[in-house]
Amino acid sequence: MEFQTTGQVQGDKDRYQLSPNIKPYPLMDLGFEKTKRGNYKYAGSLDRTNPFKPAARLKIVVAGDLSGFKIETVNASGDRKLNIFTSPRKDEFVLQYHFILDEMVKREIFVKVEG
Repeated sequence: MEFQTTGQVQGDKDRYQLSPNIKPYPLMDLGFEKTKRGNYKYAGSLDRTNPFKPAARLKIVVAGDLSGFKIETVNASGDRKLNIFTSPRKDEFVLQYHFILDEMVKREIFVKVEG
């Protein structure tokens, strides 16, 4: 999957793009880690009942030069994409998903794209 300027998780009606005000330090504050390739990776739990062995994760990778990103929801091991909007536990997963992304919008990592 290539880095893109706009992204959307499978099943979500909302689209996101990188904020023009994005900076590396807020990424680190929000739990992103720098990879060996110089990118920023986030793998947050969407499972509020078992955050250490979650059934679903939000996975985001931001390019090291802050020019693009990848976003998806995956299973615990990260090897399979999940549509949390059709999951039996969708209420819990979607609530946590929106909480995380709303915080990233507040911290000017992303902006929500209309339409």
